[in-house]
Amino acid sequence: MFGMLSRDASIGFIGLGVMGRPMAKNLLKAGYSLSVYTRTKSTASDVLESGAAWKDSIAEVAAASDVIITIVGFPSDVESVYLGESGILNNAQPGSYVIDMTTSQPSLARQIYEQGVSVGIQALDAPVSGGDVGARNGTLTIMVGGDDDAFRACLPIFEVMGENIVLQGPAGAGQHTKMCNQITIASTMVGVCEAIVYAEGAGCDPQRVLQSISTGAAASWSLSNLAPRILAGDFDPGFYVKHFIKDMTIALESAQEIGIMTPGLNLSLSLYRRLAEQGEEDAGTQALIKLFSRCQAN
Repeated sequence: MFGMLSRDASIGFIGLGVMGRPMAKNLLKAGYSLSVYTRTKSTASDVLESGAAWKDSIAEVAAASDVIITIVGFPSDVESVYLGESGILNNAQPGSYVIDMTTSQPSLARQIYEQGVSVGIQALDAPVSGGDVGARNGTLTIMVGGDDDAFRACLPIFEVMGENIVLQGPAGAGQHTKMCNQITIASTMVGVCEAIVYAEGAGCDPQRVLQSISTGAAASWSLSNLAPRILAGDFDPGFYVKHFIKDMTIALESAQEIGIMTPGLNLSLSLYRRLAEQGEEDAGTQALIKLFSRCQAN
């Protein structure tokens, strides 16, 4: 029933936001046939211009595709897209593959996997890291949970969208790994913002400070990629504050289920919630600096 996918495989793509659009366009550039659906058709305009076919519903995408990829907003969206009466699992053909690249709940990933198995569909949870830059450049880190044979079959598709692609374990393991990623980023972003505010407060040139610390022991993706955006006053979302809050909330709930303490995550989540309350939920995560700067001004 299942086997290695060829370049003739038809791909359905649901969710064309900041991340989804460039990921879909990279698949088109690689020669895959793509059918797409998103809630607001206008956001799909450049993907359609690049050669994708529009479908009027999730069910139509599922029925027409050998592989269905989703990257939507929240776990509630994932649940609706996959498990609803007009969702993917009720409309995809037996023998097809579904890949959820949303950052979502590990328990939901396992539920989708189990229901997929019951109707002859292979499911992978495959959240990503690397932001809008990684999505455009096809250099995303992709963390996969699911069966090895499904992973190997879909690997050529993953390789179009990313570079660091690792099967982490059974269903849900990809989401657990993404939680580790978000926990690390959460405290790192606090440190990046604190460092910039400190440099400014001490009368240093933040650009020169970054030149020194971005290649030393303090080096991180956030320091190299988001700190320059902060200094340029660029708070456009490579990743939304509201989605980061969602991710951290999932991570905190998962940590509580496991029974571990996460003081850095707790602090970061509280700060980002304050930032969102000040009207910054649609800004990029680097906008946290605004909260520090406002507190300093007061």
